[in-house]
Amino acid sequence: MAVQPDDEEATHPPTKRVRSSSTRAQTASRSLVSETPNSRRLFAPFRALGLITNQVPFALQVRAVKGSAAAPRLHILTCLGNSWALWEGEKMTLLFVGSEAQDSITGLAFDGDFIWASSGPHALKYFRGKEVGRLTNPLGTPITLPLVFGPHLLSLTEDGRNLLTWDISEEVFHSQIQFEPGFTATHLLHPATYLNKVLIGGSDGSLQLWNIRTQTCVHKIPFARLSESPPSHLPSAMTALAQSPAIDVIGIGFASGEISIYDIRADEKIMRIFVREGPVRALAFRGDGHPALASASETGHISLWDLGSGGRLLHTIRGAHDSSISSLQWIPGQPLLISSGDDNSIKQWHVDSLTSPPRLLKFRSGHLAPPHLIRYYGEDGKQLLTASRDRSLRYTSVVRDSRSFELSQGSLTKKATTLTVPLTSLKHSSINALSFSTTRSKDWDDILTGHSDEANARTWSMLNKRLGQHAFGITEKGKTRTHGVIKAVCVSACGNFGLASASTGAIHMWNMQSGARRKSFNIGPCPEGVHPKYRPPPGKQRSEERCVTGLATDSLNRVVIASTLDGTVNFFDFHTSKLEHTIVISSGIVSMTLQRDNGLLAITCDDLVVRLLDIETRRIVREFGGFGGRILDLTFSSDSRWLITTSLDSIIRTFDIPSGHLIDAFRTASVATSISFSPTSDFLATAHVDSVGIYLWANRAQSADFSFRRIAEEDVERVDLPSMHGSAEDEALEDLSALVVRDRSQDTSAPMPDLEGDVVTLTHLPRSRWQTLLNLDVIQQRNKPKEPPKAPEKAPFFLPTLAGVEPRLVVPDKEKEKTSTRKSKKSVASAESVFFQNLSQEPKDGNYEAFFTFAKSLSPAAADLEIRSLATIQDLSLFLRALSQRLKSRRDFEAVQTYLNLFLRVHGELLVSNPELRTDLEAFLSLQRQESSRLLDSIASCLGTLAFVRDTL
Repeated sequence: MAVQPDDEEATHPPTKRVRSSSTRAQTASRSLVSETPNSRRLFAPFRALGLITNQVPFALQVRAVKGSAAAPRLHILTCLGNSWALWEGEKMTLLFVGSEAQDSITGLAFDGDFIWASSGPHALKYFRGKEVGRLTNPLGTPITLPLVFGPHLLSLTEDGRNLLTWDISEEVFHSQIQFEPGFTATHLLHPATYLNKVLIGGSDGSLQLWNIRTQTCVHKIPFARLSESPPSHLPSAMTALAQSPAIDVIGIGFASGEISIYDIRADEKIMRIFVREGPVRALAFRGDGHPALASASETGHISLWDLGSGGRLLHTIRGAHDSSISSLQWIPGQPLLISSGDDNSIKQWHVDSLTSPPRLLKFRSGHLAPPHLIRYYGEDGKQLLTASRDRSLRYTSVVRDSRSFELSQGSLTKKATTLTVPLTSLKHSSINALSFSTTRSKDWDDILTGHSDEANARTWSMLNKRLGQHAFGITEKGKTRTHGVIKAVCVSACGNFGLASASTGAIHMWNMQSGARRKSFNIGPCPEGVHPKYRPPPGKQRSEERCVTGLATDSLNRVVIASTLDGTVNFFDFHTSKLEHTIVISSGIVSMTLQRDNGLLAITCDDLVVRLLDIETRRIVREFGGFGGRILDLTFSSDSRWLITTSLDSIIRTFDIPSGHLIDAFRTASVATSISFSPTSDFLATAHVDSVGIYLWANRAQSADFSFRRIAEEDVERVDLPSMHGSAEDEALEDLSALVVRDRSQDTSAPMPDLEGDVVTLTHLPRSRWQTLLNLDVIQQRNKPKEPPKAPEKAPFFLPTLAGVEPRLVVPDKEKEKTSTRKSKKSVASAESVFFQNLSQEPKDGNYEAFFTFAKSLSPAAADLEIRSLATIQDLSLFLRALSQRLKSRRDFEAVQTYLNLFLRVHGELLVSNPELRTDLEAFLSLQRQESSRLLDSIASCLGTLAFVRDTL
């Protein structure tokens, strides 16, 4: 059922609708009853980043509020594949994203507050991002190019043989027009002021004028009248059709590069323009009084033509887009031109005058080609570094799309215009290795990259958003000529040093600030233990024998680790550059990743196995297999418990490192070429082989307790990629909210079941709680004011006064104050605290569960006051018995030790001077020695077992 907006809402700009809590509650209740297969997965689809537009032309809407002096609002509608995005034109901010359609969207159109999108055989109607209506083609064939025509919606079938009409108000099919054989419709246009008539352009370059009410063809214009091509030439396909501000005049673009300005009423050609850059993809007439025409070519250039001077060329914006331009439109009444292209970008150009060249005003862009390398940048998990085959390095914000940008490689636009070459050809080749350190990012360059087929590693500055000052070349000693290709790079944890390795086996280290080379590391000849198939053929020089595929340094700059393609892991001393140790693996090493926090090195091998190596013991501790294709990328979780991998079998696997089990796996529609896990452990970012976007997957374990069970390969399910912000994200959020309700974590203060064996539990409270309680005297002394408070010199103005002509202060009755003070002191002295009440009400042979639950809820200052308030011998004996019984139950061990320390410090002299407590103290001493000895023995046994396992594996 369609949602109709009221009059008041229609006059306001569109805003995001708040999702109702009832829907979430219903979804949560359904999830409580039955657990879906999606809820058993560790990662849920969240959203997509970096998608701006594609080859489908955008739609433009200018809306003015009646009676308002504000400027009209501009809305731009772009296609994202199976969904669409609505942008606010003034600041290019994202307003809405439509829900996912089953088929790809082929056309978009505005209808007031509603949006129409053609997808497959359906015309979908949207309101505020949600589908509210649907019209279906009775022929069952796909449709394209929707056009809102008064109360009707027109659309062409994808084969160009039929024109379909629907009644929008009734949402029913109205009529069908079938074209004559041999005519294939490709364009649809409503001429201004022409009642019930539309122009239809064909693939043979001809035009037809149809009356949709009578369903008759009014007039036909053949290609020979529209073009000046010789009769011997074959007709050229019509590629663009646009309405001019002048009535009866239209602009027609052809694949031959010809533009024809034609008067359809007089049936004559007014002007002919020829574009040298190639086929015409889009046309747009300026509508603010200047007779100008903008044309877009297939090579990404935009040309401006002066129609008042016979079609004279004014300006050409070369490289306006890095790919073919799909649409052009002028904003009515303004000197602003909007263009969109197949390069995933939409731009606004400001044309000050006909004599000055257009300048880029605003834009939103993403990657032109699918990214193949992504890494989280920084420690807050809010930004990503992404590299693509389009030779760009982009900063992608997870929080807000408007903060994303491409790191500059210099003033290439002017150079590309001068040399008449594509802008992309002047950029450095695509990045195949990336490393960074944010420690000194505000002082000098902090990013180091290696490029395919280049012998130089290049630095970048995130602070300045551009290419850095240095290019590190791999050269031989005493020579300046570079040789080899950069295969791996690494920036030290301190941010002062950058390392790069080449395909020739050379490893050098430079200073990131000055660019001076500091050290060189020699991996030497191939060891004897290397498998024969990885050994070089005889006769080759040693310097060309070995290819270094990975580089890493530890967090303290003690060791440099290098892996080679022939299957060796080499450990160098960071300071002396001496080779200390070499580990030979039975398979070639493709890449490696070091988790600096715990010293685990993940090695990707040719035999489809990921091996974990401990850099302290320099032994392999885990091996993960079961991959159905080559391993493309891997990443660690921030707590070093998970290892997440992606491979050519299109499965993303998550391994639990302590147990060595596969705990999660899901198959995506396309292969994930690169993955990166957030430092805050909330999202997993993936890049896929056939998409220019970055996809985020929410970590369910962050929102609730998750069951980490071992899964088999048969449990792998196929999962759709996240949408930009459509229904897939809503369902994921609802699943997460339901998961929180179902898997609510246990309260730390709730009673725990009886323990078996030698298990000891702690309170689950932070360590600072007990440290503060033990050092409360020192903290209070430190926070004590240096000077006593001074009395005010004059009475404050807010003291109460008596009514009258002369102001008089109210004198308090001292006798009444004394009486009330005595009563309050007596009541305080006779009252028992809740602490003592819980202590005295517990059974003497119990475990004092209720008492310790209340005691743990007190602040350190309150707990200190309660223990100091135990004045009588009976109170001291009762508290000592509570500590003994709790120690016997083997619960809250650190709480018992902390309370005992404070208790002995405060009441030590009183305990020694009273022989009545001697028996209780001796019994507690024996129990304390017994429990402490047992706990120390258990810890020593665990440490010994871990050391044995670590040394033997």
